[in-house]
Amino acid sequence: MPPMEMTALDAITNGRTADPDHRPWPRFSVDEGTWTKAAVALHDGECCLLGYWGERDRVNLALGTPNLSAICVLSLENVDRVFPSLAAAFPPAARLERTIREMNGLLAAGAPDSRPWLNHGRWPQAQGSSAPPTRDSHEKYIFLPVEGESLHQIPVGPVHAGIIEPGHFRFTANGETVVRLEERLGYVHKGIEGLMAGAPLAQAARLAGRVSGDSTVAYALAFARAVEAATETVVPERAHWLRALMAELERIANHLGDIGAICNDAAFAIMLAHCGILRERVLRAAATTFGHRLMMDRIIPGGVSCDLNGDGRAAIEALVALIRRKFPELVELYDNTTSLQDRTVATGVLRPALAQRFACGGVIGRASGRTVDARRHPGYPPYDQLAFDVPSLIEGDVNARVWIRIREVEQSLALIEQILSRLPEGAIATDVRTVAEAAPAEGLAVVEGFRGDILVWVRLRADGTVDRCHPRDPSWFQWPLLEAAIEGNIVADFPLCNKSFNCSYSGHDL
Repeated sequence: MPPMEMTALDAITNGRTADPDHRPWPRFSVDEGTWTKAAVALHDGECCLLGYWGERDRVNLALGTPNLSAICVLSLENVDRVFPSLAAAFPPAARLERTIREMNGLLAAGAPDSRPWLNHGRWPQAQGSSAPPTRDSHEKYIFLPVEGESLHQIPVGPVHAGIIEPGHFRFTANGETVVRLEERLGYVHKGIEGLMAGAPLAQAARLAGRVSGDSTVAYALAFARAVEAATETVVPERAHWLRALMAELERIANHLGDIGAICNDAAFAIMLAHCGILRERVLRAAATTFGHRLMMDRIIPGGVSCDLNGDGRAAIEALVALIRRKFPELVELYDNTTSLQDRTVATGVLRPALAQRFACGGVIGRASGRTVDARRHPGYPPYDQLAFDVPSLIEGDVNARVWIRIREVEQSLALIEQILSRLPEGAIATDVRTVAEAAPAEGLAVVEGFRGDILVWVRLRADGTVDRCHPRDPSWFQWPLLEAAIEGNIVADFPLCNKSFNCSYSGHDL
């Protein structure tokens, strides 16, 4: 590991002893001085924010070097209701601090924004309170003010015209030009973390796969790897390769769907139709191969629950051949349709500096110059044995986000071909090791989903049940950037910008 990449994290931890029961990356118990030092390092861009979550009397912060070659977790212990705000120095942490206040009853002192975030006034008055829900906070939610002449507001949602998840968007516009957009999310909060607490591993794994249904493979993989890290379970080699096969099928299906939907929002429905057909073929191949269109519950702690047989291999080989034959024609159609380019080029530009500051992953980050892919750094098997490129552009517009998806489909096809040709023989699962009774075991995993890097942190009890689990969706660091990307565009281009981001409501709202 290059020494300079560790400098910022070393300076923050300052020789502290890591918790031996946290794997694979170190976790350090720190004081408020070190916590403040981390805020400064985030502000200065020396490290990036990977995760930020609370517990009853503890706040945890996952940090990484800019390219994710090194990771650590800082824990501010024995918090008595109040802890120093990171958002005061590093605004990207603001929404996470608002969530910590609602989920754990811990207040970030000096936070720039103390409004509720996930709570719409229908939760009990306080954490653990038996008081009935109240609607007060929902009625009093105040959107940020905008000053200027001839401004008007346009409320959109939370119920939308399409069959999509709910979210509220408050536009302030001057004529047709968007001056400011502010989001209000949390409508699909379902208490995933609470449901995880005390759950057996099998049940917790099912819950992880349902945090965001379109990323069920990625979430199941992240949860499984976190559990395997905590218990030091060695997964069979064939299982690693089958997991990657599922992950790349999921990536292709979602990218095809997004490419078609973006074009449809630009009134080019023929792309939606053709991409929809190819996406359907991916889902059918997945059903033939793994017994479920979305491959839900196929990745489990310790390996996978089903193997690849001859029929499955033939289905995937036929699928790859079909996409290789049909997809270039669609790419050419997109590239040569002037009216489509007029809508996508220079629309919804996300500046590279913002993508870097928010540690924005996936298509959105790579279309704005942030070339980070968790399959490569920090990396996990079998991608260390596979050849693939991480495409990137710097334009940061809708068009760039389409082209990154196109290139990622091509890379995933090549990865699938490599996996099929080199798939090792052997077992597909092993029993998860028993957790030692001396101390709870903690594990952390970072996995590349189709939206970007997914983080899962888990703490296991001695009886093998989950004590606490925190899943972090890439959308946490992408939703705020949509607000920035739409500024200066016309209102009619919002659906196009929104779909080119395609952030998860469910994954964000937990």
